[in-house]
Amino acid sequence: MEISKTLLLVISLVAATCFLQAKAAGVYCSNPSSRCYYKYIECPEECPSTTAMNSNNKVCYADCDSPTCKSQCRMRKPNCNRPGSACYDPRFIGGDGIVFYFHGKSNEEFSLVSDSDLQINGRFIGHRPAGRARDFTWIQALGFLFNSHKFSLDAAKSATWDSEVDHLKFTFDGQDLSIPEETLSTWYSPNKDVKIERVTTRNSVIVTIKDKAEIMVNVVPVTKEDDRIHSYKVPSDDCFAHLEVQFKFFNLSPNVDGLLGRTYKPDFQNPAKPGVAMPVVGGEESFKTSSLLSNDCKTCIFSESHAEIDSIKSEIEYATLDCTRGASSGNGIICRK
Repeated sequence: MEISKTLLLVISLVAATCFLQAKAAGVYCSNPSSRCYYKYIECPEECPSTTAMNSNNKVCYADCDSPTCKSQCRMRKPNCNRPGSACYDPRFIGGDGIVFYFHGKSNEEFSLVSDSDLQINGRFIGHRPAGRARDFTWIQALGFLFNSHKFSLDAAKSATWDSEVDHLKFTFDGQDLSIPEETLSTWYSPNKDVKIERVTTRNSVIVTIKDKAEIMVNVVPVTKEDDRIHSYKVPSDDCFAHLEVQFKFFNLSPNVDGLLGRTYKPDFQNPAKPGVAMPVVGGEESFKTSSLLSNDCKTCIFSESHAEIDSIKSEIEYATLDCTRGASSGNGIICRK
């Protein structure tokens, strides 16, 4: 009888300990410019983990912009109604919270963000039905320049949409990447400055560029319902698979430019007209680049020399990384008390 009581007590203590440990799961803010940098932040009870096998479950993340250094719950897919998003045909929400549309041109690339150490371009696809004055367009690919590296992700062209097929393609420094089609499957660049994590087995990822940006990406088609509502007149041989994107930036300079990047300037005056159903902004010639991985637009300020310095710093940090203290390179650190 005494042995049974003792055994029950041990089991209860173990269960209680596991429960407390689970509740104590938390995150660190990895943004060096934040006042919350490297502070341990406990996760809320409603989202005690930073990962989820079910993409519909919310996860914990460190809100580095919070004055009180709090963690919050969020979905792991782009929210097209929040700042930093670029979705639909294409509709942007700037860092200033203002909604605007930018049509660009089909089969051309435009600077979305240009800073001294980061360049992000978008490739637009689309078509122009007879009788229309402009193209219908969607963002099909993203190109990134940073730390002397070039990284791209794109939605592969397809005549019809099949959700059982992964339409995402990746390259890093000119090499194609292969990421297993498994939920939470993760790829790291050699210096750990890029992390790609699958949110679902196919067509949804989170890309983290260390100390620079986090990008949630979904691949979606133009649906028959979209076609009916907007009269796109999509041809039968292309479903126009495109990207839904939400950006979160770290350490942008006050001089940042680019179609989306400039909306993060403290003194930026958004040209989008308020009160208009579809506030369209122009500037195609100011943001046009010669390719997805170029920084030659009229307003581009990305500097190769600055990127080389950042690359050297990254290599030094990686070479001298002390893993004995339980910290990773800063990409999604998780701790338990």
